[in-house]
Amino acid sequence: MRVTTLTEYSLIIGIHLARRGGEGPISAREIAATEQLPADYVEQILLRLRRAGLVESVRGAHGGYSLARPPENITVCDIMTAADRKTFEPGCATHPVGEERCHPDAGCSIRPVWVALQQRIDGFLSSVSLATLLEDEAGVQDLVQASTP
Repeated sequence: MRVTTLTEYSLIIGIHLARRGGEGPISAREIAATEQLPADYVEQILLRLRRAGLVESVRGAHGGYSLARPPENITVCDIMTAADRKTFEPGCATHPVGEERCHPDAGCSIRPVWVALQQRIDGFLSSVSLATLLEDEAGVQDLVQASTP
């Protein structure tokens, strides 16, 4: 599993919007400046998050972006999926199509391991909300440890 810059920045933006609470919409440029992220990249990320129904936008002079739902109802899995369209990609999914060894119809004893791992990763990431990430590091660590088997 590899966490991309796109996913990391998306989580930073999500946390930023969650931290604002009911303060109203904020522009992409303001988010970029505050979080020291590239403005064009922030715009792209917000578009992906809006398409996924995680943020909403308001047009006009006092427009911008805000969360579409409460932070406790948006998970890390939601953000990662909106940003990268996946949370975990098994290695066999990235092999060339013609490769017999990794064809979906070919028998593979490794594939079930990757599928189980993906399910566990998605389950865990679905248990961590933006509200959880508003805690300080020690608080998040305690919540994360409590949710792991």
